[in-house]
Amino acid sequence: MDTAIVLFNRDLRVHDHPALSAACARAAHVVPLFVLDPAVPAGGRRGFLLQCLAGLRDALRERGGDLVVRHGDVVAETMRLAAETGATAVHAGADVSALARRREERLAAERVEFVRHPGVTVVPPGDLRPSGGGDHYRVFTPYWNAWRRHRRRPVLPPPDQVRLPAGLAPGELPPHPAAGDLPGGERPARERAGHWLRHGLTGYGDGHDDLAGDRTSRLSPYLRFGCLSPLELACRAAHGEDFVRQLCWRDFHHQVTYAFPRINRENYRRKERRWRHDRDALQAWEAGMTGLPIVDAGMRQLLAEGWMHNRARLIVATYLIGRLGLDWRDGARHFFEHLLDGDVANNSGNWQWVAGTGNDTRPKRGFNLLRQARRYDPAGDYVRRYVPELAGVPGARVHEPWRLPSLPAGYPARLDGTDDQG
Repeated sequence: MDTAIVLFNRDLRVHDHPALSAACARAAHVVPLFVLDPAVPAGGRRGFLLQCLAGLRDALRERGGDLVVRHGDVVAETMRLAAETGATAVHAGADVSALARRREERLAAERVEFVRHPGVTVVPPGDLRPSGGGDHYRVFTPYWNAWRRHRRRPVLPPPDQVRLPAGLAPGELPPHPAAGDLPGGERPARERAGHWLRHGLTGYGDGHDDLAGDRTSRLSPYLRFGCLSPLELACRAAHGEDFVRQLCWRDFHHQVTYAFPRINRENYRRKERRWRHDRDALQAWEAGMTGLPIVDAGMRQLLAEGWMHNRARLIVATYLIGRLGLDWRDGARHFFEHLLDGDVANNSGNWQWVAGTGNDTRPKRGFNLLRQARRYDPAGDYVRRYVPELAGVPGARVHEPWRLPSLPAGYPARLDGTDDQG
């Protein structure tokens, strides 16, 4: 085989990249390709994505190659490049969303060989099936037990060299913002992972719910864009079971989405609830102006950072669904727009879990939001960090519902959250 294309999607790295490794082993020339498709929503992730692509280009150039960037429909641009270079194969990492699956089906129907590779998850979505039948696990604990026993593929080194065909114009990347507190790309991802595995992993089980302490890894955006291999991370963190279990949760939602790709649009459990439709209430929640401090802090963190503490995500989702009675899809849509780590599988799977329409085996569990706030932010530091209007309120009193300076018409000026059950 003379020339092969490697189509990058959610695997923006050179370490442990099965598609890139296979193409470099089989073909004399390899064309790494990323297509910026205007039909694929990037939301608030676009700047982070462009940083990731710039980092990937640098890593490929260090190995004698380059990242070829094209704009338009992914399949059309891939096939146009195949015709230009004479490529006879396209290698890509397999994904699980409905959009990704349709793209793979279209590529498989083209005249060139299309080869899917693992790499988006630790265990490929279709590799584990319940012994009692069915195409996927519907409950997490049996999946976790099978997942940790499953034999894994080896972690692959990056290729020594990537040889592009002569005369190929790589194309320009759009301007991207300067790196912030969480810069995109494989290099900062590996640096952050190394530091956190050395200094944060040991206390993760005891501290990951501490809202103010923020003792989570914040590696999820890098996993979402594939700047880190989830398999390599699981291997390096093997002695930290609480953290590895979170990687398994990620795999769990991916295998559910692989079996049920409509997860972002339809209830996984078929029964539909009667949802309220209140635009003012939804907008107040989105803006962090509900009057319940712990909810407002979480929502403002999302808007400010493109990220939210995991415990806060559970709290704000429970408020939207359990207190306001609004459709989980409204919340999932807002998260997907703003989260750096927003993807279809985890975002929709977790929202459906909270709504009781997904994989939760106890869909009607109670959840007291003020109790959660006082337990996981006992001194109120998390709330004061993101709701400066409450900076002068001492101690745990900061969690008491507060009177907002202005609210949408018809929305209550004070919300009593003491009996919130979700």
